[in-house]
Amino acid sequence: MATLILSEQEIINAVCVYIGLKKQVKPEEVEVELMYDDEYGFSAEVYVNDRKQILIMANLIEAIRLWLGEFLNRDPYAGIKLVLDDEEGIIAHIN
Repeated sequence: MATLILSEQEIINAVCVYIGLKKQVKPEEVEVELMYDDEYGFSAEVYVNDRKQILIMANLIEAIRLWLGEFLNRDPYAGIKLVLDDEEGIIAHIN
């Protein structure tokens, strides 16, 4: 099967849904900023009701797994690799 590539916006959408379920708010109420740091890797700042939360890479993978299973009808346990692309931003390769 060909590699599926999730765009930065799709990853943000996945995080919004994931946090919405965890915090019992609508995904539209969640703001997300994806980040990459050479020392810490991939993470995200999430804002809900003016409260900030930092998600680590494991949380991002969990959010993507939820997105894959619930919205794309794909195997949520497929291999997921986050990539920092010069043109596309932070994307995910799904095998």
